[in-house]
Amino acid sequence: MDLGPLNPVWAELIIGFVIFGITFLILAKGILPKINRTLSEREDAIEGGTERADDLRSEATAIREQYEAELAEARHDAARIRSQASEEGAAAIAAARAEGLREREAILAAGAERIATERAAAERELTADVDAWAHALAGRIVGEPVGADRG
Repeated sequence: MDLGPLNPVWAELIIGFVIFGITFLILAKGILPKINRTLSEREDAIEGGTERADDLRSEATAIREQYEAELAEARHDAARIRSQASEEGAAAIAAARAEGLREREAILAAGAERIATERAAAERELTADVDAWAHALAGRIVGEPVGADRG
């Protein structure tokens, strides 16, 4: 067969096939398994990293939910404590107000009693002198002694 400049030389063609076969065997038996192993390790690392990331994400979500639950419980406790403190404060104010009113009433009652006692004493003292002052005043008006002073 005459192909002109493309006419193959059989010796070169056989050497080419042998070199190709040796190169193919070196690649297939030595380099390609290493490449495949590296690629599988890489894929494993990527997918394992993704799985670990998913696991970490789900764990973080669970921890966040637990934190939010504890935070909600703490807020509830704080609201309950504020409410309880408000009620205790209102009760303390009411008790103080009642005590103040009792003390006020006691002071007013003691004051009214003291005033009544002092008034009664003043009335007794003045009543004793009323007759003498009435006779003295009547004597001044009339111009001469009147009543008990005549004697």
